[in-house]
Amino acid sequence: MSRELQVRKELAAAFRWAARLNLHEAVANHFSMAISDDGQLFVINRAGTHFSQANASGLVTVDTAMKGDSLQYGVDPTAWVLHSYLHRNVAHAKCVLHTHMPYTTALACLKDFEFLMLDQNASAFYGRIAYDRHYAGMALDPSEGERIASLLVDGKDVLFMGNHGVMVVGESVAQAFDSLYYLEKAAQLQVLALSTGRPLQLVDDETAALVAKQTREYPGVAVLHFEALMHILDNECPDYAK
Repeated sequence: MSRELQVRKELAAAFRWAARLNLHEAVANHFSMAISDDGQLFVINRAGTHFSQANASGLVTVDTAMKGDSLQYGVDPTAWVLHSYLHRNVAHAKCVLHTHMPYTTALACLKDFEFLMLDQNASAFYGRIAYDRHYAGMALDPSEGERIASLLVDGKDVLFMGNHGVMVVGESVAQAFDSLYYLEKAAQLQVLALSTGRPLQLVDDETAALVAKQTREYPGVAVLHFEALMHILDNECPDYAK
């Protein structure tokens, strides 16, 4: 199987699982993955396609130098602005996942909120999160794409987009989706814990940093997770790979 076909299959699986886990929102969210070594050629979901109906052949191939109205290529304008500038400007953003998933977005809407090192899942994100606290409407202007991309520096691979949603990037679909999944699990726990009104027992910085290091170095966990998800789809709805 060629690299592009494999990427298309993996990205289609990510869409299907995002829908199953209710991480999506109508047809308004977008995933993309580079298919060239320099990251400038990438595949992304076609405008108007529901995540639950995504399949490998239905994804659109575009490059960051594309000119004109993105809709003529089948790509949503806001998706084009955000994803093209991330692929163009952020070397570690080979895979870009943007959602309005409920628990993480709820936290991103709290004034001056920073993700709490509350449990093991949250601690895996120690030092990885950037914050955008300057929501300026829908990302239709290229300058907004430039601004968002400029925030994912110093190895940051998660962006809390205030009053908007979240952006997760990674070197592969498996890595990025694994992060997206655990980020929402940790955010759900934080919303539940905060709702009790009781004092929180936070993980100290040293331990959280250790957990983040252990997570990065744990052998093959993201790949194993994603392979298991694809195996379920292979058995239950193999049309995703077509």
